Amino acid sequence: MNQNEATAQKDGVKTAHTAPAEDKIPAGELNRIKNVIAIMSGKGGVGKSTITGLLAVSLQREGYKVGILDADITGPSIPRMFGVKNRPESIGFGLMPPESSSGIRIMSLNLLLDNEDDPVIWRGPLIANAVKQFWTDVIWGDLDFLLIDLPPGTGDAPLTVMQSLPVDALVIVSSPQDLVMMVVKKAINMTRMMGVPVLGLVENYSYLICPKCGEKINIFGESRGKEAAEQVQIPYLGSLPVDHRLTELCDSGSIEMYDSDGIKGMGEWVKDIERLKKK
Repeated sequence: MNQNEATAQKDGVKTAHTAPAEDKIPAGELNRIKNVIAIMSGKGGVGKSTITGLLAVSLQREGYKVGILDADITGPSIPRMFGVKNRPESIGFGLMPPESSSGIRIMSLNLLLDNEDDPVIWRGPLIANAVKQFWTDVIWGDLDFLLIDLPPGTGDAPLTVMQSLPVDALVIVSSPQDLVMMVVKKAINMTRMMGVPVLGLVENYSYLICPKCGEKINIFGESRGKEAAEQVQIPYLGSLPVDHRLTELCDSGSIEMYDSDGIKGMGEWVKDIERLKKK
């Protein structure tokens, strides 16, 4: 047993060796979800929720049925990006999640609040239970992919998702900063302790294209994503730029209207999921 595993077990955290598949919470009887992918970041401010939204849009455009479970309970932003305001409908068997304009099913705590800017001041156990209920009590129906937008870091919600939900794989989001190596290693160590495979690392906010001259500007410094991925031995999925068009569309609830070369290749990120599930 290595030091991380020993520390985790001492603190009551199940590692890959103590969290067998049968401990996972099964999906509801009305749900048939083929693949569950969580999107994770070691720190906040790297655009993780934006990456979740773009991946959902990309997969939807390829003809897949997609849903987003917003597990970022205290900082949910998915509904705003997609312009979804309708409350989930209770039909007796559970909650029907509202759909975006293109048919992406979304469940978020913000959809249950009277006002989207009301704060959620909850302790860890309440947050963990809410995440579990979004899995068990929501009627997701038939989905090819359910994307789980995790809060940043390695706290209660990411731990609950990896321990309790049948996550098939993760995508890790970083940004080009000096701290990237440390936070990526923390995230990777957690996934390995929990026995969840990683599809790869994507570097967001990697650069800016000058709208006047087309020059590529590394506004946050040189890219470190590929180096970080190589050091922790996971695939490097690529980099995405800072794009004011995307910011405007997210703010107006129109992320599904975004188009770029980067989003067109996002569907390739999940191509290894079947291989990872067989391990």
